[in-house]
Amino acid sequence: MSEITNGKNVAEFFGCNVFSDRVMRERLPKTVYKSVQRTKQLGIALDKDIADVVANAMKDWAVERGATHYTHWFQPMTGVTAEKHDAFINPHGKGEVILEFSGKELVKGEPDASSFPSGGLRSTFEARGYTAWDPTSCAFVKDNSLYIPTAFCSYTGEILDKKTPLLRSMDVLSEQALRILRLFGNTTCTRVTTTVGPEQEYFLVDKKYFDQREDLVITGRTLFGAKPPKGQELEDHYYGNIKQRVSDYMKDLDEELWKLGIYAKTKHNEVAPSQHELAPVFTTSNIAADHNQLTMEIMKKIAIKHGLYCLLHEKPFAGVNGSGKHNNWSMSTNDGQNLLDPGDTPQNNLQFLTFLCAIIKGVHEYAPLLRLSAASAGNDHRLGANEAPPAIVSVFIGSELEGVIEALENGTKYSYGDNKTFEIGVDVLPDFPKDTTDRNRTSPFAFTGNKFEFRMLGSADSISCTNTIINTIVAEELCQFADELENSQNFKKDLKDLLVKTIKEHKQIIYNGNGYSEEWLEEAVNVRHLPNLVSTPDALPEYITPKSVALFEKFRVYSELELKARTEVLLENYSKVINIEALTMIDLVRKKILPAVFRYTKDICDTGASKEAMGITASVEKDLAAKLSSLTEGIYKETAVLEEKVIAAQEQECGLPSARYYRDVVFAQMQTLRCIVDETETNVSEDIWPLPSYTTLLFSV
Repeated sequence: MSEITNGKNVAEFFGCNVFSDRVMRERLPKTVYKSVQRTKQLGIALDKDIADVVANAMKDWAVERGATHYTHWFQPMTGVTAEKHDAFINPHGKGEVILEFSGKELVKGEPDASSFPSGGLRSTFEARGYTAWDPTSCAFVKDNSLYIPTAFCSYTGEILDKKTPLLRSMDVLSEQALRILRLFGNTTCTRVTTTVGPEQEYFLVDKKYFDQREDLVITGRTLFGAKPPKGQELEDHYYGNIKQRVSDYMKDLDEELWKLGIYAKTKHNEVAPSQHELAPVFTTSNIAADHNQLTMEIMKKIAIKHGLYCLLHEKPFAGVNGSGKHNNWSMSTNDGQNLLDPGDTPQNNLQFLTFLCAIIKGVHEYAPLLRLSAASAGNDHRLGANEAPPAIVSVFIGSELEGVIEALENGTKYSYGDNKTFEIGVDVLPDFPKDTTDRNRTSPFAFTGNKFEFRMLGSADSISCTNTIINTIVAEELCQFADELENSQNFKKDLKDLLVKTIKEHKQIIYNGNGYSEEWLEEAVNVRHLPNLVSTPDALPEYITPKSVALFEKFRVYSELELKARTEVLLENYSKVINIEALTMIDLVRKKILPAVFRYTKDICDTGASKEAMGITASVEKDLAAKLSSLTEGIYKETAVLEEKVIAAQEQECGLPSARYYRDVVFAQMQTLRCIVDETETNVSEDIWPLPSYTTLLFSV
């Protein structure tokens, strides 16, 4: 327990390392504080003099907390965060310094942009890039530096990060949602905020065994590994008693997150051995994105202090569940409404159905965009297995809501609870209970009472891209609804007609059944004609279809050039990940696995020769030596083939052709090699095998 938390309850130290609204109220003059609030709420730029006052107060507060440096903290297209640290010191007199931090330094930074992925937006010699303060996400102190959350763009204005599009999408959704709310007579709300609660799954393994696995160190997943005698078959780990070592880790993790104002709330064992989950309370989307990036970073740091290593790869172990990140998404107004809460009055019920239908329509029309938001080389291992949603996007709303919208579509009565019925009109709708439905763990996009849970996202992914896409597609549908209804002469009738039309045209995206079943795959593809984008190379081109480009350019979330750049970055990343994995496999085989098997084979042959010299038949030794000889020959041959395919991959055209080659040729050969190596592992002594086994990794913590 740290000095900060020692003897204190959580409420006393929560957010103690955050330059929060409370700290600003205490340290800023009232006029300056009000100006900052206007900037947060309305996006009005801070006056230079105001910015100087804020910067100085922020610096003084940070120095009191041990900070010596400041950094503009941003989210480039690498998928992780970036930071460059500058000291507060400035020369003053002979051999002396003073601590200074200006409003200019607070509001804008200038990191080198040349080495960050840009998809061709920037050349290597074009190094200038800018970071811009995001005042809606609080600054914080960590590791003796003041961290200032920022957006990142190029010298010529193109987006180079994941946060800027998210902020833009939040603005456009708010604008379009307000148009709908005005139609329902709401004149008090001035802002609609999207909120997110990302559940984070992860594995913990012993650090000493992690260090002995080159594949884990370099790629984050095990490229080889025979199935252990026991996996998750008994289902005894999920929600099971948390081991003391893990409990100690979780306790320290919670404290570090709480000090940074992160709403870590729930922790438990997940399905697979050594797998766990952390879930936070909902917060505003861009803050949730910042918090989740911090959470992943701190999870790894705290694990090392406990002699553990935190694995965030989507599929670190074959044969057991991988890890996802369930993106719980909702919309709230600044006058206190959750727009996805069915409510307890007919008017609010109708408002809820309007937003619900807009979301259903958006998911149906832009399902490929949602799929690509969860596309990565790591997540391709996970999607579609009996642990994660299938690659086909559908919407689960539960039987009760499905009954309501069917009745609305057909103009019939709907029966609910205690044999009650009602006419589906615009004035009379049921008072839905808060939890209108059971959960469906096989659904990619499931309504869970007052929010939607997007379950496809991978555990290592940033949530920014997914929420940018959800926000933008919902904004588009709300915009279409508002365009049609704002000039209506009979709002109630026209709204009902619009909802009925929407349901008729888009109900095929609704599916409440088992998303894992073969029957659903057949129905989804051949009857409902839903897209089945199985892999990342299948999904990523959807970014730059004319339909997608038109959507994002309409709301100025992305330009066509920025979409093409992002597609190129993601395709290149996919190819690079598989290339690195293939090279790691080759390195492991040649430097560790083959030498170990040769050594073990020699030991067996020596044992057999000794027995033969004593007149004892060595049939077992001969059989095992022959089997190992055959396996090593296969390993050697398939490794050579893999190397040839990796070399050939370098000749492929960049972008989609390269990604497809890596998927269809290189990765397929990796699987062939793995099968032989894993079989060999089961025939070699654990003392000789050079890599810690699955049994050791999964059950040693």
